[in-house]
Amino acid sequence: MSHILVNVAWPYANGPRHIGHVAGFGVPSDVYARYERMKGNDVLMVSGTDEHGTPILVEAEKEGLTAQELANRYNRVIAKDLCDLGLSYDLFTRTTTGNHEHVVQEMFTQCLKNGYIYKGTQRVAISPSTGRTLPDRYIEGECPICHTEGARGDQCDACGNELDPDELINPVSKINGETPRFEETEHYFLDLPALAEANLAWLNTREGWRTNVINFSKGLFKEVKPRAITRDIDWGIPVPVKGWIDNPNKKLYVWFDAVIGYLSASIEWARRQGDPELWRQWWNDPSCPAYYFMGKDNITFHSQIWPSEMLAYNGQGSKGGETGKLGPLNMPEQVVASEFMTMEGKKFSSSRGIVIYVKDILSRYPVDAVRYYISIAGPESSDSDFTWAEFVRHNNEELASSWGNLVNRVANLIAKNFGEIPALDEDSMTDEDRALLDETRGAFATVGGFIENHHQKAGLIEAMRVVGDINKYISATEPWKIKDDEKRLGTVLHVAAQAVSDANHLLAPFLPHASQKVWEALGGKGVFSPLPRLEEVEDLDKPGFNYPIITGDYKLGETVHPWESEPIEVGAPVAKPTPIFAKIPKEAVEEELARFDEALAARRAAEAERLAAEKAKLAAEEKAE
Repeated sequence: MSHILVNVAWPYANGPRHIGHVAGFGVPSDVYARYERMKGNDVLMVSGTDEHGTPILVEAEKEGLTAQELANRYNRVIAKDLCDLGLSYDLFTRTTTGNHEHVVQEMFTQCLKNGYIYKGTQRVAISPSTGRTLPDRYIEGECPICHTEGARGDQCDACGNELDPDELINPVSKINGETPRFEETEHYFLDLPALAEANLAWLNTREGWRTNVINFSKGLFKEVKPRAITRDIDWGIPVPVKGWIDNPNKKLYVWFDAVIGYLSASIEWARRQGDPELWRQWWNDPSCPAYYFMGKDNITFHSQIWPSEMLAYNGQGSKGGETGKLGPLNMPEQVVASEFMTMEGKKFSSSRGIVIYVKDILSRYPVDAVRYYISIAGPESSDSDFTWAEFVRHNNEELASSWGNLVNRVANLIAKNFGEIPALDEDSMTDEDRALLDETRGAFATVGGFIENHHQKAGLIEAMRVVGDINKYISATEPWKIKDDEKRLGTVLHVAAQAVSDANHLLAPFLPHASQKVWEALGGKGVFSPLPRLEEVEDLDKPGFNYPIITGDYKLGETVHPWESEPIEVGAPVAKPTPIFAKIPKEAVEEELARFDEALAARRAAEAERLAAEKAKLAAEEKAE
């Protein structure tokens, strides 16, 4: 048994998450974690809501809430959505815990002691109307390099170059359209140049990464500059330095603290298990691989920023240094980044109304239909497009007609003819019977190899190819025509049931909810595919601060079945089945498109009204002055 760490990107708590988000970080990480548990490995899967930074403040102000109140709301919304999606976290927590603050401050302190954090000054963008620092990505203008309009203050998507907001030509705030002013203020910086050689040396040892991810990651080191890790803001983690710790307007920047969440969540999990040092088995043992799942817009933070923070903490940059009390921390084994998913040809954007929220789609369609579509048509290695027509087609043709119908046919034939799993009569077996069982048993290595190497789409396609061959076997053997040979009928249905059981194991990481139903349809008892649960807990360090966590019980041999062919139980009762999957009416496509158009029009009208009110307010204030 190996220890495997599955670190999942932290969703930002300024609104509910949409399908584009979970296609990148959610379902792929869960498929991998479930597979590794079935293989017998000890998986620790962690994440939580990312809750600091200016965007939270901006959204809270719009709604007349405090930043903590807004974060509390969306922490609950996001946790429920991800739990409903079946994401099997060992711990899904948040970045406003006392535990997270302590771990972040420990990381900062040791990196500072080792010389990789230093104090300097930087020109930062300030909102003239609020006096608050504007986040880099909330400023847009013309790129000074390729001169494309709409470049952000942190990066130009057109040419891929990293930018600072004061480099933009004609910069404006995305929040209210005003021109920011730039002021020189004192900040702490992470010395990325002093860590670049070690970081790049580590990247050069990586094997098996997706080509786009490794190429982009190495490209980050063509020109490396120090990055400020503090901001003039009153919402965030206090800077643990004399003269700064009590300053209400100086906090650690959100991108510095959020990536440390993988470590702090692991420590919180261990503390909640009653063994505060248990997390070290995943973080300090160099034989334990760590896989990070995210969308491609987060690659920079996981192949440059977070590795640099760990190298700085470990004292492994050009300045040397000592490892802190948490270390030595393991570097990522692989950054598994997905491409982008669009919606009906348009880029997902909550602010522009181009969105399908997780809660909404799960309220109308089966959860495993959503997971299946993300897995079979998601942005694994290239951008993909969510369309309602394809969503319905995949569900109806593949889940309902091919897989669901197969399960129902086999279970119904067994219930009708035997009422229980029939015995296998070796003497009546044919080469066709043996070939099918050899194929389904052999598929575990093939499908598992694809998942292990993060080619989940290929793994799912192979599993569904096996389903197709089982359907062909049923059609060829025609068990409904076997009238006078009970042993042969029993053998055919036993082989069919065993093959369906094998296929169910292969599909379990992708379809955990349905796989439980298939298991039960063939007479299985107990938990076959464990699901996560929400628990209300109190913060370990801040009495009275309560929040929900996602957790679960995932134990091989108890709630997790093995990644291998398990013999079906002869004599297990099989009743007349109910459908595992239902077809979605084709009319749903037009209904969803109409619903989208209405919501988009309403959102655009509301946004136009809000911007008009903001401009009117600014004009009134200027007139009063």
